[in-house]
Amino acid sequence: MQLLKSTIHPDISNINDSSAKRFTRKATRAIVLNGDNILLLYTKRYHDYSLPGGGVDKGESITEGLIRELKEETGAHNVKDIAAFGLYEEFRPWYKNDFDIIHMQSYCYTCTIDNELREPELEAHEVNNGMHPIWMNIHQAIAHNEETIANSAKKGLSIERETFLLKHIVSKLISV
Repeated sequence: MQLLKSTIHPDISNINDSSAKRFTRKATRAIVLNGDNILLLYTKRYHDYSLPGGGVDKGESITEGLIRELKEETGAHNVKDIAAFGLYEEFRPWYKNDFDIIHMQSYCYTCTIDNELREPELEAHEVNNGMHPIWMNIHQAIAHNEETIANSAKKGLSIERETFLLKHIVSKLISV
């Protein structure tokens, strides 16, 4: 899969330090388009829009994880026409005792779904963060995220990744 971007969080000063304990987390992100509208997740806690997706479970392929996460977070079903879009990797600090750095790999895929969304099966922390699926004009989502980046003290670590991906989707998949 094509590498779209690789980032190192500014709080990581020891990226080349072989004694820094790191682990890799593979995740998947779904790109579901309907014209200029895209299926996104809005998270009230961070006041941002993001692509549906999440961690790939042990023993699960990346596309199996994509289908599962899309169903759980948005209620999407009948996921098909899955095609690789690109990989976004991040090196971020890990604030738990067992590791110093997380190497986050987000595998992004385009796909189609049935028009009707079923009830999402959100996890407790997702519900507590005020997460919900929404069809959103992609240009408005980008503008919203850029506003949050510029003016919000509560922005999450993933908003830069998500905004980059949304802009890249526009440049590659949305006809002007």
